[in-house]
Amino acid sequence: MATAPWMVELIRKKRDGEELREEEMERFIHGVLTGTVREGQIGALLLSCRLRGLSRAEAAALSRAMAAPSRALQWPRGWTALDKHSTGGVGDKVSLVLGPAIAALGAKVPMVSGRSLGHTGGTLDKLEAIPGFRVHLSAPEMQRVLERVGCCIVAQSEELAPADRVLYELRDATATVDCDGLIISSILSKKAVEGLSALVLDVKFGRAALSPSQESARDLASAMVEVGAQLGLRAAAVLSRMDAPLGRCVGDAIEVLEAIECLRGGGPPDLRELVTTLGGKTGS
Repeated sequence: MATAPWMVELIRKKRDGEELREEEMERFIHGVLTGTVREGQIGALLLSCRLRGLSRAEAAALSRAMAAPSRALQWPRGWTALDKHSTGGVGDKVSLVLGPAIAALGAKVPMVSGRSLGHTGGTLDKLEAIPGFRVHLSAPEMQRVLERVGCCIVAQSEELAPADRVLYELRDATATVDCDGLIISSILSKKAVEGLSALVLDVKFGRAALSPSQESARDLASAMVEVGAQLGLRAAAVLSRMDAPLGRCVGDAIEVLEAIECLRGGGPPDLRELVTTLGGKTGS
């Protein structure tokens, strides 16, 4: 594959601390999806973003570019679609509890989730510990599941934020997982296509989180809410401490069992408290 001169220029600009324009982000994502930029070039740009940072304007532009190729989900009139996403942590099985709990109250939860990233566990990996569980659903299949049980948790697809699937894996391989701008664009590009009425964000801080301090987590939460608003998302954020694993269990299958225990009214107090706090924010 020949080297794309325009991609070299994007890497140079970001490497030297310049801000990328919206049309440049769009061209980058188009290149990612069409395979016209090399994997090494994608990695170089991600690393430049990690070292130089992304402004909120750049994060918003990248989020829009990543969401644009998607088929936006549309739901029947009268549905209230709510969702939650976290910045990841050890033992974080909140989605497995909160999604069904919100659905039990009458809302719909069309959750597009992710896999493990860095040291953080992935909701999809936990669900696939259940024999036969399928995380790849089409939009019509999602609607049928939502009509029947009110909640579905699915993976990205060619129709739902396809560029994030590529960048997600490369962030893991290039030590760029903890870049705030890339965190924002990864999460919000998925949420922007879900047809949501509201979104709650669990932004974690501490030794086992991507944000080491409460101050850095607060900055990330503020940026996510602001960028979300630019994408038409009504979002609220909660800061939660992650200095130790959430709950008692760490590991895909046993975290699923702990989530089921919590749904039955048991489970560890810290998990129940966080689920309750986040659930209360979904209607705010």
